[in-house]
Amino acid sequence: MDRLLSTIKIQVNENLYNKDPETSELGKKIIENSIKLIHEIGVEAFTFKKLGKEIQSNESSIYRYFENKHKLLLYLTSWYWSWIEYQLVFSTFNVNSPTEKIEKSIEILTQTISQDSNYGHINEVLLNQIIINEFSKSYLTKEVDSENKEGYFSVFKRLVKRLEEIILEIDNSYPYPLSLASTVIEGALYQSFLKDHFTSITDCDSSHKIKEFLIHLVNTTLKNSKNVR
Repeated sequence: MDRLLSTIKIQVNENLYNKDPETSELGKKIIENSIKLIHEIGVEAFTFKKLGKEIQSNESSIYRYFENKHKLLLYLTSWYWSWIEYQLVFSTFNVNSPTEKIEKSIEILTQTISQDSNYGHINEVLLNQIIINEFSKSYLTKEVDSENKEGYFSVFKRLVKRLEEIILEIDNSYPYPLSLASTVIEGALYQSFLKDHFTSITDCDSSHKIKEFLIHLVNTTLKNSKNVR
């Protein structure tokens, strides 16, 4: 799988950037250091001025790539979900059992992230922490509807649809497959946040337990739904 993934270019909506950062060393430097800086100080405190200082470049050079920090955050979140999607697709490609498919998918969503050598300028470990802490800030905005129409969230929505399809393979009469799929993905992030910051309100103290919880949630929900019908 690693060899296959190394040949794949992660695709991000071209409307999220003014110039593709993957096409130049400066662009890659912007991505690499923005991940480090957002992880360190959070997206609220992050500015292009601070990033420019980190990479020893003019603030104006960053604006040649991204219109603002919100677009940069959308770029990073889209890249991450594309990266997760490719792993999910390859992990489930030769799996025939729908139940095993959903379990492998949840394993990908809850895995302890390690750095991917295929993308040297992107620290996936830090990016994963940004997604856990900052992803909701990419869509809890006044502009979410217009941005959705522009396709800024298409990768995330596609990932939800993939899980929905697997859920329907298990039970094609289950009435809430999209809701369950989106709950699993958001739940993976939320429980990860809770285990790091609010341990008193979660039973999950590790990625393994989050995986077990979500698998139990899906299996129990689908089983109970059949019993009700």
